[in-house]
Amino acid sequence: MHVTGTHFTRFADRTEAGRRLAARLGRLAGPDTVVVALPRGGVPVAAEVASALGAPLDICVIRKLGVPYQPELGMGAIGEDGVRVLNEQVIRFSAVTDEQLAEVERQERAELARRARRYRGDRPPADLRGRTVVVVDDGIATGSTARAACRIVRERGAARVVLAVPVAPADWTERLDEVADELVCVGTPSPFFAIGEFYTDFSQTQDEEVLRLLAKAREGGGGGIGSGPSTGPAAVDRELLLPVAGVRLAGRLTVPAGARGVVVFAHGSGSGRLSPRNRHVAEYLNHTGLATLLFDLLTEDEEADRRNVFDVALLGSRLSAVARRLGAAEHTPDDPDDPDRPNHPDRPDDPVPETQGLPLGLFGASTGAAAALHTAADLGPAVRAVVSRGGRPDLATPDVLTRVRAPTLLLVGSLDPTVLDLNRQARSRLRCASELMVVPRASHLFEEPGTLDRVAELASGWFLRHLPLPVNPGSA
Repeated sequence: MHVTGTHFTRFADRTEAGRRLAARLGRLAGPDTVVVALPRGGVPVAAEVASALGAPLDICVIRKLGVPYQPELGMGAIGEDGVRVLNEQVIRFSAVTDEQLAEVERQERAELARRARRYRGDRPPADLRGRTVVVVDDGIATGSTARAACRIVRERGAARVVLAVPVAPADWTERLDEVADELVCVGTPSPFFAIGEFYTDFSQTQDEEVLRLLAKAREGGGGGIGSGPSTGPAAVDRELLLPVAGVRLAGRLTVPAGARGVVVFAHGSGSGRLSPRNRHVAEYLNHTGLATLLFDLLTEDEEADRRNVFDVALLGSRLSAVARRLGAAEHTPDDPDDPDRPNHPDRPDDPVPETQGLPLGLFGASTGAAAALHTAADLGPAVRAVVSRGGRPDLATPDVLTRVRAPTLLLVGSLDPTVLDLNRQARSRLRCASELMVVPRASHLFEEPGTLDRVAELASGWFLRHLPLPVNPGSA
């Protein structure tokens, strides 16, 4: 059965394309349906389809084999499970040698393996046996990747395969008729030269966006990759009090279902857990599957004394104490009256059960960046990654900087030259893996349109790259 739209207008972006495609697939809603996306561009489209159908969202990693001197022209595709599809006509026409084909395939196999690990982690593929599988991409060009994807899901036991795309050439059904039981397309405009010409926004989908959408699908109850129960802590969003060295610090803990790590925010001078900028970044991290804790390093009375704001040793020691409560490091003082001692009656939130077993990252802003580095040096391997936004890492002592082992990302706005220079100086003292990235057209507070979104995207990518998979997440 073929369902192809006769009236076609350009898509604004992949999200709109997914919604228009979902409108043609409503009859497939049901417990036996699974939506499988082709990363990366197919994931935003498939996310809308899966949401509309109430179905789990999985991925099928495919890599196009591009002609060496014209990589946008596909001469075949490879996929998971060793699937390999070649377009002999394109290979002959392009005069591609066996050696050239082998080299392209070698490179794409490496990238395929990397993406599969990045997107799926340790989660198994969805169980497709006996189910209706809707394979979704952002469009069809030569059809090689779609053909490979349909073969993979069929070999994984799909009872019925539906290939669904927003846009395709007029002859796409003739090319792909034998690989799917049903072909669905919003429109087949003519002439057809490239998929991107039918989107107003066809910018490249980033890994972080793929991870965010997959995490969101899991949170939504569709099951996400693996379609099994979440192995992480239950979704949590609550205020809590953190007793530290005789004071109580207020915090906001957010733990998405299936969280793969926790990031603690260390705020800078004149800021706190209610900072709209850090809350914006935290929400982005939550969507990519990371738990966050935003808390105040100082009490209101302490903030009145500006000396406390720049007391990195004080801020860092409090951040370290809070990190220990999250289960990132063991800490057992000898003094039974020490409020930092586990199970002390003044520590109702120790341990924080929702974060036990989750790898730890630190996000510091302004003076909070120096505190984050202090904690990274103090806790050693318990801290897996650090990100600084417009930070003052120079306020950490040289001894602290040389003891940091966690990979550290320094983000500074291009319109913040003084802080940029201070970050360069501090980075020269670091002995860990580090990067300094300048966000274009951004000032110190990243108030310019789009700059804070770029910070969130870069921070998410850094944490997801460096935080290992959690061990026994959610166990108290």
